[in-house]
Amino acid sequence: MRARRPSALLEIRMLRSLVLASLATAAVGAAGLGPLPPLNLFSSPDSLTVTVERSGHRDADGTFRLTCGDPVEGDHPAAEDACRRLGQLGREGGDPFAPVPEGQMCTQVYGGPAVAHVTGTWQGRRVDARFSRANGCEIDRWENLEPLLPLARG
Repeated sequence: MRARRPSALLEIRMLRSLVLASLATAAVGAAGLGPLPPLNLFSSPDSLTVTVERSGHRDADGTFRLTCGDPVEGDHPAAEDACRRLGQLGREGGDPFAPVPEGQMCTQVYGGPAVAHVTGTWQGRRVDARFSRANGCEIDRWENLEPLLPLARG
């Protein structure tokens, strides 16, 4: 049995929707507003657990929970600022939780004994990232996530 072909009217409506969506995207880009974020009606708020050790700040060490929603929830000591930074990083694209790429040249600068472990969900993706301050690349990763990760003493 042959598959039914959609009617010409249905094909025209589908094509019109595709053209209108393309024009709207082009108009946003031409206006300098950048790409539209992906539409996910079923996304849940970012929810992370941050464990910090040996930061040099007694109040910053420990395990903290953070949920970036409306309202911001959790016991993270800089919850509002951390969620604001995560939102900014999300708009910029990229993955601030990605490890340093294999073979990356890094300055041999020691930033101190601080370590952190972040788990949970960010922008609908699972997070399980470890941070240190063992070299210039790791220090940059850490500082990119301040204040989610605390300012650490070297």
